[in-house]
Amino acid sequence: MILTITLNPSVDISYKMDKLSLDTVNRVADVSKTAGGKGLNVSRVIRQLGEDVAATGFLGGSLGDFIRRSIADQGIHDYFIDVAGDTRNCIAVIHEGQQTEILEAGPVIDEREAGKFIEKFSADVQKVDYITISGSLPKGLDNNYYARLVEIANQYNTPVLLDTKGELLDYTLQNENKPFLIKPNHEELGDLLEENVTNDAQIISALQSEKFSGIPWVVVTTGSAGAFIRFDNNVYRVSIPKVEAVNPVGSGDAVIAGFAVGLSRGLESEELIQFGLSMGVLNAMEAKTGSVNPERVNWCMDRISVEKV
Repeated sequence: MILTITLNPSVDISYKMDKLSLDTVNRVADVSKTAGGKGLNVSRVIRQLGEDVAATGFLGGSLGDFIRRSIADQGIHDYFIDVAGDTRNCIAVIHEGQQTEILEAGPVIDEREAGKFIEKFSADVQKVDYITISGSLPKGLDNNYYARLVEIANQYNTPVLLDTKGELLDYTLQNENKPFLIKPNHEELGDLLEENVTNDAQIISALQSEKFSGIPWVVVTTGSAGAFIRFDNNVYRVSIPKVEAVNPVGSGDAVIAGFAVGLSRGLESEELIQFGLSMGVLNAMEAKTGSVNPERVNWCMDRISVEKV
């Protein structure tokens, strides 16, 4: 089983309207509400691929109850813990070819709740084969929180696939215990190394950084251009098929799901790369965020080229 971690989940609300008018009433008929957060996108894709998956993090209030019901309906095991604060809403208003977002901060996690999660995670990690950690931290948690989770997972030889950015990623990588896989995009790679990383040669050079020492897989996504991946002291250039992108949001999360599933199925090197990157392409082809069509996996994998550079 795969365990996904979303410490600051949300109820994602999408309002689609022809026009957004300011300082007046806007009425909307096209509304969708989903259990949101990067890790829950990962969970959905894993489940759509037919794998056993559990989701964990912090949930509170009626919105937390909504997420619990949603993931239960999708066949995702509920490993979340309750907190006193309320789970957040994240609102996207889609209008006139634009998307205006209103994002709540979410609950503040106190020391007792943070400790309770660590205690439960220490037990949960022994039940699963792979762990994914996605997104940012809720307020109240220190930047070393992900590093603590990685350390606990490593104690039980359970690989961690980490997808975060900025100071949080940098801080986590400074610790002795390393994740098994990280997935920055090329812009996040540049921010992490404080370098100008805008072309292929710069990405390839950046992947040789000592900062990535001890991390078996470094996956650098480059949008529709594909990805560069460092594994086993080799760097690979990955080209993906050109498709009509219906909704590319969540494609990075789908890639994490693809690698987690591929690893759990025992796929190796180039086949694993093709499988993992396929999920990002297939997610972009679907209207719903964190969604793939499993029937198109082989079609997509056949169109992904992996070249050692």
